Amino acid sequence: MNPIWVCGVDEAGRGPLVGAVVAAAVVLDPDHPIAGLKDSKKLTAARREYLFEEIVNHAKAWGVGEASAQEIDEINILQATMLAMTRAVEDLASRLGTWPVKALIDGNRCPRLPIAAEAIVKGDAKEPAISAASILAKVTRDRQMMSLHDQYPQYGFAKHMGYPTEAHFAALQEFGVCEHHRRSFSPVRNILERTL
Repeated sequence: MNPIWVCGVDEAGRGPLVGAVVAAAVVLDPDHPIAGLKDSKKLTAARREYLFEEIVNHAKAWGVGEASAQEIDEINILQATMLAMTRAVEDLASRLGTWPVKALIDGNRCPRLPIAAEAIVKGDAKEPAISAASILAKVTRDRQMMSLHDQYPQYGFAKHMGYPTEAHFAALQEFGVCEHHRRSFSPVRNILERTL
């Protein structure tokens, strides 16, 4: 009999002005429990990095998906988030070799999936598999932002991770918009309109 795998799904990066929105899906292995799983926002960066490695090495399966800044601009951030979640579950299914029977989704909406899905508000604090997904998504996205910082150090992405902080607004005013900024987000759109 096949095991009944249930995956947790969460995203990182809905609010930033730059970069992709990243989602992850995780099926935990009951034979290899991972201590300390919780909402990624309540963990230090060092703790997230440690747990990231634990999840990658000890979960039954995991997957990551994303939607680019261009896709966010084309279909809006909500639909892009759903798309990233769908891609994460598809990636997990390919690694697992089968679809999980159910996906537990952090939040109040579910992406379109070929399996049962349940939205759980604040699920990253309630379901360990969602907590694990939140950690994978957050660390993956933070690493992307560190890479972008190397390419565009003037924006300070390493400090604010692309979120709309005063420092980010000041950099946008001084240096304009880079190719990875989300042009449909009003602070970025406003800068672009001023430079036309």
